[in-house]
Amino acid sequence: MMADLSGAQWRKSSYSGGGNDCVEVAFVAGGAAVRDSKDPEGGAFRLPAAGWQALLDAVRGQGQA
Repeated sequence: MMADLSGAQWRKSSYSGGGNDCVEVAFVAGGAAVRDSKDPEGGAFRLPAAGWQALLDAVRGQGQA
């Protein structure tokens, strides 16, 4: 079952430079949803809070073994 994200408040990173070639995130109950800013109707994927934190750690280089 797909979650209803129609009321989600999407935002881009302040590092995106204002372009339309990045990802957007919306914080939703229990975690976050992520989508492509070039195709906002193309769908999104949801991460539980721990998954969102793991993604951030990996992107920041903290998830390396």
